[in-house]
Amino acid sequence: MKKILVFAALCLIAFALHAQTKQEVLKIFWPTEYHWKIGSNQQTATQQMVEIIPANQTLQNWSIIGSMLVLKGAKKPLAQIPPVLLAQMKKRAKDAKLMVIEQSQTNGYNWIMFKIQSPSFIDSTKPESQLYYVIQGRSALFINFVAIKEAALSPLFLEKWAVIFKRSKITLK
Repeated sequence: MKKILVFAALCLIAFALHAQTKQEVLKIFWPTEYHWKIGSNQQTATQQMVEIIPANQTLQNWSIIGSMLVLKGAKKPLAQIPPVLLAQMKKRAKDAKLMVIEQSQTNGYNWIMFKIQSPSFIDSTKPESQLYYVIQGRSALFINFVAIKEAALSPLFLEKWAVIFKRSKITLK
């Protein structure tokens, strides 16, 4: 009986150690029509940020850009995130506007979708609008957006990208 208990304890320890090495990841099914490439990938012990752009564009000259930020170990009330991101944008774009589109829960994960639109920036007259999808995982906060160089996001753009973001899945890797 003692050997069985020791074996069971060792199995539990091994399982716990194996489970600790797995990380939560958010899989977004980015539309293939853009032929995405990684523009930048920056990682530290607590966060990772990946920017993607169409294959024929650069980080300095893009028409559409996707961004995925993972804050490992972060747990934040989702309602606090849009005003923080708006405040950051207003440092560069005083006329930026925020609108929360939807907030819900899918498969036990809370998420919020909102847009920030700006007609211009302090250092540029070019507009930029972003659609954000933020989802709270069990062990990470995922902040994602798609942006275009337009003063406002069209209803068709919002509809298309809302479906894309809502189809995303949190998995363990």
